[in-house]
Amino acid sequence: MASGTLHIDLGAIAANWRALDAASGPGTQTGAVVKADAYGLGAGTVARALADAGARRFFVAQAEEGVAVRKALGAGPQISVFSGHMDGDTPLIAEHDLTPMLNSVDQLSRHLEALPDQPFGIQLDTGMNRLGMERAEWAAVAEIALSRKPVLLMSHLACADEPDHPANARQLAEFHALTDGTNVPRSLSATGGILLGPDYHFDLTRPGVGLYGGLPFENALEAVRLSLPVVQTRTVEPGEGVGYGCSWVAERTSLVATVSGGYADGLHRALSNKIDLWAGDVPCPVVGRVSMDLITVDVTDLPEVPPALDVLGPHQGVDAVAEAAGTIGYEILTSLGPRYARRYAGGRG
Repeated sequence: MASGTLHIDLGAIAANWRALDAASGPGTQTGAVVKADAYGLGAGTVARALADAGARRFFVAQAEEGVAVRKALGAGPQISVFSGHMDGDTPLIAEHDLTPMLNSVDQLSRHLEALPDQPFGIQLDTGMNRLGMERAEWAAVAEIALSRKPVLLMSHLACADEPDHPANARQLAEFHALTDGTNVPRSLSATGGILLGPDYHFDLTRPGVGLYGGLPFENALEAVRLSLPVVQTRTVEPGEGVGYGCSWVAERTSLVATVSGGYADGLHRALSNKIDLWAGDVPCPVVGRVSMDLITVDVTDLPEVPPALDVLGPHQGVDAVAEAAGTIGYEILTSLGPRYARRYAGGRG
């Protein structure tokens, strides 16, 4: 097989959901964010595993994503759309029973005119300045919106991964000011907000990256292992360079393995000469530049070269790779490309 294999542990994802559900407290429902194809891991399969674990409310970024999740789950679970009711979404929302989180007066008008009997939620901006109605906009339409009985009022924290950041308390206070007394279920927190404690939990939490093994959920189980097949090995003599630009030059006689994977597969060029690939418990340094389809690895010290080496696994998770690349675990996960064969364990893969 020429492509890498992405091993996805549905049991770990389910266990992470159960842990974040427990952290949300007994009075709070726990949903699940499966946008961006469940952070690149396969929305339909992941959503089924989360539903088996107990999740009943799911969140996606776009209506088209909601369609895929609905087809996987069937009728029953609520599927909410963060982007709201966009122009052209009406047939998708109606046919697949999606719940748009309306972000503006225009979206509210569109929804009430096109689908007056379809459930909806409202997203409010409490300081992130990205999506949602601001205080004045909400004040202008709150009476009308609340009379139509929204199923949820939500906002999103900008700095929840920094527990001591003053923006967290400011946004919490603003959310209270906008929603207290509405008698509508409320949601403020994703993974980071859950970890801030019960003041931030309200009626529903929406864990995302923590389900998939990412920070800020430090106790998360690793959910992915990425193995890259060895295409070829060669002996490189002292003074010889490897890869584009000869950015690595052998100081000893070295055995270098070329593996199938590169920046076209979400393994950023910035990882060049910075991370290890793993043969079981043995680290093997990446040498030379990461190219579009290939990575070169020093395997000199292995007693035997295996058929594949791991980029992601128990010794090196998504956040460690992200740190080496100068980015975040979210980007590593969602960049994992379509050329990988996805293999599921621990659920209805």
